[in-house]
Amino acid sequence: MNLLFLGTSAGVPTKNRNVAGVALRESKGKGWYLVDCGEGIQHQVLHTKLSLNALKTILITHVHGDHCYGLPGLLASAAMNGRTEPLTIVAPAGIKAWLDATFEATQLSLPFALEFVYSDDLPSVEFENIAVATHRLSHRAPSYAYELTERKVDAALDVDKLEQKGIPRGPLWGQLKQGMDIEFAGERLKGRDFLISKHKPRKVVIAGDNDQPDLLSEACAEAQVLVHEATYTEAMAEKAGDFGHSYAKQVATFAESIQLPNLVLTHFSPRYQLNPHASPSIEDIRKEAQSVYSGSLYLARDFSEYTLDKAGHFADIEGE
Repeated sequence: MNLLFLGTSAGVPTKNRNVAGVALRESKGKGWYLVDCGEGIQHQVLHTKLSLNALKTILITHVHGDHCYGLPGLLASAAMNGRTEPLTIVAPAGIKAWLDATFEATQLSLPFALEFVYSDDLPSVEFENIAVATHRLSHRAPSYAYELTERKVDAALDVDKLEQKGIPRGPLWGQLKQGMDIEFAGERLKGRDFLISKHKPRKVVIAGDNDQPDLLSEACAEAQVLVHEATYTEAMAEKAGDFGHSYAKQVATFAESIQLPNLVLTHFSPRYQLNPHASPSIEDIRKEAQSVYSGSLYLARDFSEYTLDKAGHFADIEGE
């Protein structure tokens, strides 16, 4: 599983950073999932190896424009690129109403079906390789976090258990090895009950805007990585007032309290510059988080990519 950041700025883009969007790439093949789609995300995709035809799902954390204004353009481009496969969108219900109005006003007709799942209902959704659970956050608009867990973990058959059940070697063993449920001797047997996982499922939590990180305690259980906004440092947050965002120390303190192994901060206010000698600088956010967090800390950059391997090791592909 890889995380590829397509935008890391809060509210508006800067010369160096686009607004919110992060791609989760599957470990095999070209399939990927997009969490948030701020304006210009389709332009960012052009600078990567991501294909709109291989996009499996779009998950929108909340209705604010820096997280969704790129949707109509991206969908239209997918249509012009020849996409015909249905596309699932997990999002607040307001996103569908807005897209419907936009499609009607601009006479946009897609050659593929959109299948909506409303995050307001806190759904759990299973895709071929990823299971998604939804968690409610605290923000000015209803905002959600998505817990993305690997489904198809490398596993071996529990031969002793199979023999105890008297299941003969052959096709039934093959079906169970694939995680399929079977009927045997009048009993429904679940494939997962006969598999021994070779490693823990990889799990990433990607949160929308949120001023209460501790709401993610349940979501982060057994997670290797949390991606969370750090719009400000503590001092700047006090000056800015309450806009429903977190600051670096706040998020890092939460991550430390649950012994989270890896924390990726993103969604930085445009006030914060890339130049570490400027003021204020994104380096200020890093220093504040590091002062309270002992795990592996990363500050996302546009087009930075991180890999989470089967052993649960998380690393910046460019070696940050």
